[in-house]
Amino acid sequence: MSRLVGVVLAVAGTLSLLGPERAPAAPSVPWQAEPAFNFNWRMTAPAAGSYAGVYRIYDSAGNVIQAETRSLDNLKGAIPIDPVPGVYTLQAWLQSKSGERGPLATATLRFDNAAPPAPALTTPPGWIKGTDAAALRVAPAAAPPPLSGISGYALSVDRGGANRPCPDPLRCQAEVDLVGATGGPTSFGPLPEGLNFVRAVAVSGAGVASPVASAELRVDATPPALSLQGAPERWSAGPVQLTAHASDSLSGMAKGGPLGPFTAIAVDRGPAAMALGNAVTTSVAGSGAHIVEYFARDAAGNLTGEGTGGPGPATAVVRIDEEDPAVVFSAAQDPSDPERIEASVSDARSGPSPDRGWIGIRPARTRARFEPLPTRVRGGNLVAHWDSDSYPSGKYEFLATGFDAAGNAGTGANRARGGRMLLVNPLKLATALTTGFLGGHAGATSSRRARPGRGIRFGGILRTALGTPAAGSEVAVTEIFSGDAELVRRTTYARTRDDGKFEVTLEPGPTRKVVASFAGTRTLSRAADTVARLEVPTSVRMSASSRTARIGGAPVVFRGVVADTGLRAAAVRGLPVELQFRFHGGRWSEFRTVETDGGGRFRYAYRFSDDDSRGVRFQFRAYIKDREGWPYEPGASRPVLVTGR
Repeated sequence: MSRLVGVVLAVAGTLSLLGPERAPAAPSVPWQAEPAFNFNWRMTAPAAGSYAGVYRIYDSAGNVIQAETRSLDNLKGAIPIDPVPGVYTLQAWLQSKSGERGPLATATLRFDNAAPPAPALTTPPGWIKGTDAAALRVAPAAAPPPLSGISGYALSVDRGGANRPCPDPLRCQAEVDLVGATGGPTSFGPLPEGLNFVRAVAVSGAGVASPVASAELRVDATPPALSLQGAPERWSAGPVQLTAHASDSLSGMAKGGPLGPFTAIAVDRGPAAMALGNAVTTSVAGSGAHIVEYFARDAAGNLTGEGTGGPGPATAVVRIDEEDPAVVFSAAQDPSDPERIEASVSDARSGPSPDRGWIGIRPARTRARFEPLPTRVRGGNLVAHWDSDSYPSGKYEFLATGFDAAGNAGTGANRARGGRMLLVNPLKLATALTTGFLGGHAGATSSRRARPGRGIRFGGILRTALGTPAAGSEVAVTEIFSGDAELVRRTTYARTRDDGKFEVTLEPGPTRKVVASFAGTRTLSRAADTVARLEVPTSVRMSASSRTARIGGAPVVFRGVVADTGLRAAAVRGLPVELQFRFHGGRWSEFRTVETDGGGRFRYAYRFSDDDSRGVRFQFRAYIKDREGWPYEPGASRPVLVTGR
C-alpha cells in the first residue's frame, strides 16, 4: 500500500505541519464568538490519485457531534458548529477512494458568544480638583464570568453623549484599555470642569462586550468666589469687624472636617484667622492702613490664589484713624473783615473732613451753650461769619469743632499764637443815620402830609462814630404802606455822597411809614433811623349838574370820583362817600352817604323842595372818612356852589 501524503491544517490562523511519517500536535486556537471556523488545507507533497477531506468534531466528553467528508475543491470552506459555548476537538485527514487514510491532523476549537456581566466601577468620593488626575477603579462583577473568561475592560469618557466604549457590541478587542480579568485603577488625567461620565464594559476572551456600566466623575477647577463685608470705603474712626464669605457653585463650601472647605482672613501678612465652612470673621484695629487678604478652599480642594497661575488671595485696604484732629483759631482777626472767624483743622493721617465742622459763640465767662454760627468748610479751614451787629456789646468767646476724614472730632478754643479766642463787641466802627422828609419851611422832618399824586423827597446823612461821613455807602429806604394798599412794601436804594448825605424821591401813593437803614460793611456797623410817617389824604373830586337848583323842579345831580389811588377795583368798590353841605361860614352837615363803583365813581341826584332854600347859596362837597383798611387819610373834594331858586 502506498503511503498517503500529509496536509497542512490552518485553523483560525494557527498552522500545524503534517509530515508523511508523524501526526502534528494540536494547534493553539483562540476563543471565537462566531459558530463557524475557517480552515486552510495545503498538501505537504503532490498527491496522486483522487482524495477527499474527512473531519470529525468531538465535544468535551469525546462524543462525535459532527462528521463530514468534502472534496478537495471544498476543503477551504467554513466548518460550522452548533452555537453552544464550549471547547471542541477537530480531527481531519485525507482519505482515498479505497479507504486509505493519511496522517491525522488535530485542532482545538474554542467557542463562546456569551456576554460577561457588567463590571463594577468605584469613583472617588465627592469632587475632584481640577488639576488632579481623574481616576477610578474597575473590578469584575460578582457574577461568574463566561466560559472564555475576561480578557480586559474597555472604557470611554464623555460629557453626557452616551458614547459606548466599543462601537460593535459583539467585537470589542481592539478597544480594551485595561488588560486582565482583575481590573484595577485607571487614570484619565485632568478632565474638564463639571460632570464627566465614564462608561465601561468587560470584554470576554472571545471579544464579546458586557452591558455598559457608567459612573460620574465630578470635577471642580474653579476656586471659590469671595466677598468681604464690613470694609469701609473711607477711613474708619475705630476698629473694624470684617467677614469674608466664600461660595462655590460646584463642590460647595459645606463643612467637611479639617481637610474640607475653609475661609480665612489675614491682616498685614500676619497669621490668618480661619474657620471651617464658608465664612470667617476677624477684627482690624490700630491707626494706619492695613492690608487685608482673604481666601478660601472649596470641597474639591481648590484654593484661592493657589499656584503661580492663580489670581492670588483677594485683597482690601482698611484705613483706621483713631486720633482726633487738631483745631486752632487764626492768630488774629483780619482788619478788613473782623467778623470773619477762621480756624484750621489738621490731621496727619486721614486729613481734615471736607464737609463737616462748625464754630460756636457764647458770652465770655459764662456756662451757656455755644451757639453755632453759619460755617463753611474750605480746604481744611472752618470759616464762620459773626453778625456782630446783632449781639449786645461785651466780650465773647469762641469754640471750633473740626472733624477728620474718619469722623473723629476735635475742638479748639485757642488762637494759633496762644491764648483764648476772645473778641470784644462792637468789632466794627459804629455808624449813625439821621433822616427825614426834605423841603418845606421846617427843613427835614420825621412826618409830613403830602398832596395826593405828588412825590416827595426823603434823605439824610450817614456818619461814623468818629464824626466823619460814610461816603459811598448804600442806604435802603423802605416804604411800608398802610391798610389794603396793593403794594405792601417798596425799597429804594441810594448811595451816600462824599459828605455822607443821600436823597431819594418817593413816588406818589397811599399813606406809609418810611425807614432808612444801613446794612453795614465789613468794617462799619449797621444803623437805622427812627420810622418817619408820610400821610396822604384821599383825593376826591365832585361836580354838580347845575349851579342853580329850582325849588320843586328837576334834581341836581352830583357826580364824583376817588382819584389817583392806583388801587385795584376790588379795593375801591363800595367805599363810603359822605355828601355834605353848609351855608356860607357854617359847619358841614351830612345829608347822604353813597358808595363808589369799581372805578371809584359815585353819583347822587338831589331834589330841592324846601321853599326856605330859595335864594340861598349852598356849598356841597364829598368827604371820605378814616376807614379801616383804607390806605389813605380822610379827604374832601373842593366845595361846589349851588343856589336855590
